[in-house]
Amino acid sequence: MAFYVYILASRQNGTLYTGVTNDLARRVHEHREKSGSVFTRRYDVTRLVYYEIFDSPDAAIAREKRLKRWPRDWKIQAIEKHNPEWRDLYEDLNR
Repeated sequence: MAFYVYILASRQNGTLYTGVTNDLARRVHEHREKSGSVFTRRYDVTRLVYYEIFDSPDAAIAREKRLKRWPRDWKIQAIEKHNPEWRDLYEDLNR
């Protein structure tokens, strides 16, 4: 089973949200349907702009905790390195 750390954005350079899940497509769908979290619902954070895949939940949770401590600029740099156009990667997920 795969585990994912992901970053959602409200828009390019907008509000960011970092999370962890074992089913990325389902979890992003929940955020898009406004049932994912109060924060993402309040700030309309629904665009999947970055994710990483891990083999263990412990590794994914540790990475999520590190990313949450990163300064905003570092998160933006990571997003732009892998997704310079800030495309919504949700559309590319195999469901």
